[in-house]
Amino acid sequence: MAETGKNTDLAADLLLRGKLVAIPTETVYGLAANALNETAVLSIFEAKQRPFFDPLIIHVPDLEAAKKYAHFHDERVLKLAQTFWPGPLTLLLPKKEIIPSLVTSGLQQVAVRVPDHPLTLELLQKINIPLAAPSANPFGYVSPTEPAHVNKQLGDKIDYILDGGISAVGLESTIVGIEDTVVCVFRLGGLALETIEKVVGKVELRINNSSDPKAPGQLKNHYAPKKPLFVGNTKELLKEHSGKKVSLICFGEEATSKNITDVFNLSKTKNLNEAALNLFKYLRLADDSGSEIVLCELLPAQGLGLAINDRLRRAASK
Repeated sequence: MAETGKNTDLAADLLLRGKLVAIPTETVYGLAANALNETAVLSIFEAKQRPFFDPLIIHVPDLEAAKKYAHFHDERVLKLAQTFWPGPLTLLLPKKEIIPSLVTSGLQQVAVRVPDHPLTLELLQKINIPLAAPSANPFGYVSPTEPAHVNKQLGDKIDYILDGGISAVGLESTIVGIEDTVVCVFRLGGLALETIEKVVGKVELRINNSSDPKAPGQLKNHYAPKKPLFVGNTKELLKEHSGKKVSLICFGEEATSKNITDVFNLSKTKNLNEAALNLFKYLRLADDSGSEIVLCELLPAQGLGLAINDRLRRAASK
């Protein structure tokens, strides 16, 4: 198990020596390494067993730091950064030469964000280098929202866990960039579409579902528990799987059935923010329960509901 604590000096020392440190953010916990050290970045891919074609996000303390590593080539992305940083927004920008190609999986754009967490911002100010940091979990599994999740899965592969408590948002950042002169969302996440559009006008969804991602978090199968997960209409799913012991993840109204062993309600009051915060935690609890399969209903396709549904579809058994 990895040592856990709030010592940013220790975390900074480890990172500057090329070690791996789990860091808290408002979205999920990240597995961080010095983004300018290719050997350290390689250790992220090895620890997570993440494919090298899946690019990483770099984390910086502020907008001025971001300008050292990426070109703000369009006034609209600059406006988004000024409005939503620090926060759950990642910008996909033309990279500067200083960023190793390993970080971007050979692409000419780099994903950059300023996380909204006091401990990690303090750490970033101390080290004065960008941190490459995908979610701190084995590749493809449910993202971690608290230190215990990280330690359970990667504790033997990392040097320190910076303990920032439970993540406040619970969903990864929204990824936005410019393509064909259009503002595009490449990954739905913790910043709602409607909120972005209030700043830059109408945006296009260009959500990839293939093995050739343009941005982090676009692979078709991702965020999945080990148990089979089926997503759709709860009543129909219960009929279809009537012979199985079921963990049910619901939103508001709770279905009843003799084969339901556990119920995890994302939000009894149908609050999408609360649902986002609970999603990964409940997927983990369902995975650790005594059921055979997990059933989950889709949420209203608005606000954070869009991002939650995206995660569920990527996690679902095919």
